[in-house]
This record gives sequence, C-alpha cells and structure tokens, in this order.
Amino acid sequence: MIEQKKLKNGFEYIELSNTSAHAKIALQGAHLFHYQRMGQSPLLWLSEKSYFEEGKAIRGGVPICWPWFGRHKTESHLPQHGFARNFLWELVEIKESDASSTEVKLQLKSSAESLQLWPYRFELLLHITIAKTLRIVLTSKNCDKNTFEISSALHSYFAVSDINSVSVEGVDNTPYFDAVSSENNRQEGPLYITEELDRVYQRVKNPLILHDQARTTHIDATGSSSAVIWNPWIAKCAKMSDMPNNGYQTMLCIETANALEDAQHLAPGEEHTLAALIS
Repeated sequence: MIEQKKLKNGFEYIELSNTSAHAKIALQGAHLFHYQRMGQSPLLWLSEKSYFEEGKAIRGGVPICWPWFGRHKTESHLPQHGFARNFLWELVEIKESDASSTEVKLQLKSSAESLQLWPYRFELLLHITIAKTLRIVLTSKNCDKNTFEISSALHSYFAVSDINSVSVEGVDNTPYFDAVSSENNRQEGPLYITEELDRVYQRVKNPLILHDQARTTHIDATGSSSAVIWNPWIAKCAKMSDMPNNGYQTMLCIETANALEDAQHLAPGEEHTLAALIS
C-alpha cells in the first residue's frame, strides 16, 4: 500500500506499508517520522507535541541535518542543523521491489532560497528502503564551481521503553566531545544514560548497538566515522515547546553523522554518501 496524503493545513506526506513494515515520510525535509515493523512497537520515537507545519522541523523520526550540523560556524542567525530538514523535497520514485520491501527516493536541489542561506549549488538524494531492516542513504553532490564543506547527520530518534534501562554498546574506548561540558573525553565501557547527554563520538567502530528492555537495535553506518548520542534529560526537556516534559524517558538519539573532524570536503563534481542500516 502506498498513499500520498495531506493534513488539513496542506502538510504533505507519504504513507506506505508492505509485509515487513509500515512507514510515513514527510515531503518537507524528506523526513521519515514513522517506521514500525509488523507485529512490533514503533522503532522511531515521535513527540506527541511535534509540529507538522511548513518551515518547522518535526521532533522525532529521522530529521536530515545538512549542510551543517548544530549551529553554523560563523552565522548564528542561520537555522540550527542547516536548512534541508525545513525545505520541501521532490518525490523522485517509489518502487516496490517485492511484497516485503519498498524503496523511496527524494531529491533536493539548490535554489534561490537555499543560495541565500548557503552560497553553493548542490544536489541531495535520499534513498529510504522500508523492509525488515531500515536503510537510509543520503548522497550529497557538489554542483558548484567551488569546493565546499558539509557536516551532516541522520538524526535518528529511537523509541525506548525506559531511558534508565538503556545502554549503548560499541563506544568503549572511543573519544568524544561533550557539548554539555565543552570538554573532550574518552568513553570507558558501555554507555548508560543518567543525565543530560550531548556527545559527538569520533573514530567510531560499527555497529553501535542499542540495548533496551524491549529489543536490541543495531545501527551500522557507512561514509561516517562519527556518531552523535543525545538525550535532553529533565530540565532541558521541560523547556522544549515541541516535547512533553517526560519525553526524555522514552527516547534516545543515536545519529549517523559527519560531524567535527568527520566533516566532508567536496570538490566540484564530487559526491559523498552517508548511510545507516538499522536492524
């Protein structure tokens, strides 16, 4: 089943299902905001207070952070995490490979609007495969005459049963930048979440494994040596208008990224592919 739908305010999205899973993808931001394997609870967390409005990012699912991650290096007035998650993408193709697998391709190209925010010409192609495993592939192409730098992330929000019972395997002995304390450190052993967490792990070895009471999730990245792990915890969560006060208890972001030292430089005509296989 594949349907193109609109909310009453005109917000467009695609809803699809096959014998493996059910998914929803917004055209704004090429944003996968629901993925649920048949017979299981949703894999992705979505805020019940999330905006589904033009120009506002959805809180949850898998936002696309591009062409910069976090705040812009020099222009603080520019949008957090870039502009790709707030722009309307073009649906290029939907293909049902078989009864258990559906492929969706969406595209974003530079425009007069994007050039006002970032002075380079580009093409972005997002390829999402909805099957028993979830595959997200983002390809960036430099269509400009000049080399440019990109930092980016597949900002995946994972649904968990209880943040106090969660651990992340695969980051042991991995260096990271702690954005909460503005310090560099190194992970020792598995990661447990007991307070506000905002870390960019560098030189990551794949896969990362999210252990929860309900299930174990593998996140296997390519085109990336960095990963961002984030939970706003109690105080920050309470200040976020698009997140319930207890939202931090049932989510954890583990983001496949090109951040900090993993930023990519693309010469004219060059491409880079960032991908996550989630199983």
